Amino acid sequence: GDECTEQEAACLANTLQPGTNLVAAAYCLYSSSTFLALTLGNGVYIFTLDETIGEFVLSKPDVKIPEDCKIYSFNEANLEKWDAPLQKVVKGWREGNGKSGERFSSRYIGSMVGDVHRTLLYGGVFGYPSDTKNPNGKLRLLYEGAPMSFIMEQAGGLSTTGTERVMEIQPEFVHQRVPIIMGSKNAVQEVIDAYAADQ
Repeated sequence: GDECTEQEAACLANTLQPGTNLVAAAYCLYSSSTFLALTLGNGVYIFTLDETIGEFVLSKPDVKIPEDCKIYSFNEANLEKWDAPLQKVVKGWREGNGKSGERFSSRYIGSMVGDVHRTLLYGGVFGYPSDTKNPNGKLRLLYEGAPMSFIMEQAGGLSTTGTERVMEIQPEFVHQRVPIIMGSKNAVQEVIDAYAADQ
């Protein structure tokens, strides 16, 4: 049943905490090199594996995501299933009539780590939003949404569901899903503003 031991209840209480309580977050990316991105709550640092010595070497200290961007990273096959405010913003980016007036290009790998890594380095917006098929999104709050949001915010970006800061969501269960839109500050703020105007 739904009953759990005292020890299990204590474990759940320790686990089900908002991202604002995180003290560290990291990801590892296997690409042309092996990268490790890390935050301990005071900036983001990227290390590259040096195979000759078998150690990660600091390659990008104090990573800062550009505040403005011209790249978005969403699975556009689902665009017609997204909330109206997000559809409007993404269509505006595509057509060059969004808030920045710049025409955005799409770069979508389909892997959160790969897409977020590129977004951190070059600016942009990564999103796996809610849609009519997945109203709570697909990414898991505790081990995808909150840690990656922590990294993004520590690099100067924003992370939202559209209506709520991801880091402030109080998890209700371990595998809880959450919509995610994160990246360059000004473009993500445009999404937040579109949702607020739709209320």
